[in-house]
Amino acid sequence: MKLQKIRNFCIIAHIDHGKSTLADRLLEITGTIEKRDMKHGQMLDTMELEQERGITIKLQPVRMNWKDHEFNIIDTPGHVDFQYEVSRSLASVEWCLLVVDASQGIEAQTLSNVYLAIENGLEIIPVLNKIDLPAADVPRVTEEVVNLLGCDPSEIIPVSAKTWDNVEAILDAVLERIPKPVVHESNSEVPKQELKALVFDSQYDSYRGVVSYVKVFSWEIKKWDTLHFLNTGKKIEALDVGFFAPEYTSSKTIDNGSVGYVVTGLKSIRDAQVGDTLWKPEMVEWPKAKPEDAQSIEWFKTVTPFIYAGVFPMSTDEYPALADGMERLMLNDSALTKESEASTALGQWFRCGFLGLLHLDIIKERLFRESNMDVIMTSPQVTYKVRMYGDKSSEYSRLLPEVIEHENKTKTILHISNPEDFPARETCEGILEPIAKIEIITPSEYVGAMMQLSQDRRGVFKNQQFIDQTRIMLTYELPMNELIGDFYDEMKSISSWYASLHYEFLEYREDDIVKLDILIAGERVAALSLMCHRDQARYIGGKMVKNLKEVVPRAQFAIPIQAAIWGSVVARETLSAFRKDVTAGLYGWDVSRKNKLLDKQKKGKKKMKQFGKVSLPSEAFVNLLKK
Repeated sequence: MKLQKIRNFCIIAHIDHGKSTLADRLLEITGTIEKRDMKHGQMLDTMELEQERGITIKLQPVRMNWKDHEFNIIDTPGHVDFQYEVSRSLASVEWCLLVVDASQGIEAQTLSNVYLAIENGLEIIPVLNKIDLPAADVPRVTEEVVNLLGCDPSEIIPVSAKTWDNVEAILDAVLERIPKPVVHESNSEVPKQELKALVFDSQYDSYRGVVSYVKVFSWEIKKWDTLHFLNTGKKIEALDVGFFAPEYTSSKTIDNGSVGYVVTGLKSIRDAQVGDTLWKPEMVEWPKAKPEDAQSIEWFKTVTPFIYAGVFPMSTDEYPALADGMERLMLNDSALTKESEASTALGQWFRCGFLGLLHLDIIKERLFRESNMDVIMTSPQVTYKVRMYGDKSSEYSRLLPEVIEHENKTKTILHISNPEDFPARETCEGILEPIAKIEIITPSEYVGAMMQLSQDRRGVFKNQQFIDQTRIMLTYELPMNELIGDFYDEMKSISSWYASLHYEFLEYREDDIVKLDILIAGERVAALSLMCHRDQARYIGGKMVKNLKEVVPRAQFAIPIQAAIWGSVVARETLSAFRKDVTAGLYGWDVSRKNKLLDKQKKGKKKMKQFGKVSLPSEAFVNLLKK
């Protein structure tokens, strides 16, 4: 197909604004699927978890034909935790449809997606959805979109995906407004006829191996082509190529400017990384053409996890099954990272990186559904920066330190997400925590409560902007550690679920961050250590030792349970000892003999306390982490 007849675009929206339903209507109108073929509510939400929760988790490309033109669309998630999926989709298209609920208007994630599209240089076609609802306020929301995009009101397309009203106008607008796809010109160092395709997603198929989703930027991909991954250096043969309709559909080629898939046959998704470039020289008479001489397509950045949490199996015997389950998840979720850890109390476990709390919850649920693994996750932690005196690169080489010049002195910067990796306090010049920029869109009657909530979480007020007469957007700078707790739940509860939240990483900022250790019978429990602000350490420590008192098994001697900041105890609970009634066999009222037995028991317990150790079973950790 000629380049002029290809159109590539994606659909972006805030969560629950009808984006996936609109995609289904487009598939039905173009005849890509029949209405009776729809096995569930949203055709492009193929995961069972997506269908149950009514949210999109994975991007999903599909090809349609409309008026002798090829349309490649990508349905994207709407939640902030899956924005990495959105960024990869935007890298593979030229335009995007911005879907806004006509009853709810502009939401926090709507703004984020618009800014992301503008950063990628994409043009936007605005669409007002759900105009059939009684609560729809088309004039008000139209004004909001005009103020946001600076477009003409006539460019906004009002539709109802539920009733099919005016949906065809979107397809016609795509033909009129969206230009032909962007392609890349080859540089002078490599052949003029060379294949370049961007890998914007990868999936693992148990029969085919890794299947790479690609956007072709120059030339074309044919079956059995010998291709090179420029970043990983892997060389493959294209076992099959095709497009999405929406299932895998084989074809002879993937044309220049089009979107499709390549079956690589690779067994590890690390060999076909998202963001890599597939390359092949098309001129045989160019023997000097080598992969290292070609330039890869640089469009989007690698993913950076926002939070980390420990993932423990319910039983130490289940660790191999957990490892297999995590590997399978990582094959289909490039945003998930993991590192193997070991604990004397719990054995082997994983420290995993996530993009947010919903991402963490989805991974936990997928482990249970897809691998039959019931796991326990620790409280999420963020990554801190520790600034140390001098050059400590050799001493902390395992943590990949960064040596810098700060205030005319050599300093070492450590990036630490595991509290156990923190160096001694006296060696640290300062600890920097990640700060997020948050945007809260709320009805005006809840503004005071939202401000109080943000300030209680150490937030710094930056701006206040009126979206319309009834809604206000508050901008705060908030520590990421405060955000990953129950901030979102509190915000929704206070605002009766009317407020929406968007956040993004801003910078690292120095503050009074301390390491909180838990000691049981004088022994530090490494798996329970965490980092927090000094002002909150006493409260968190007191809560943890109270919970531990309920789950730690009693012994023949009293067990002190303590919370300490850098070795200084700030909270304590004492678990009383079992006491055998040594006077039960006595008769008469010989007090001296009774006291003699009690003193003997007291000396024995004192000696036992001196030499005895507390062995915590895994069940105690499981019960604590559940709390």
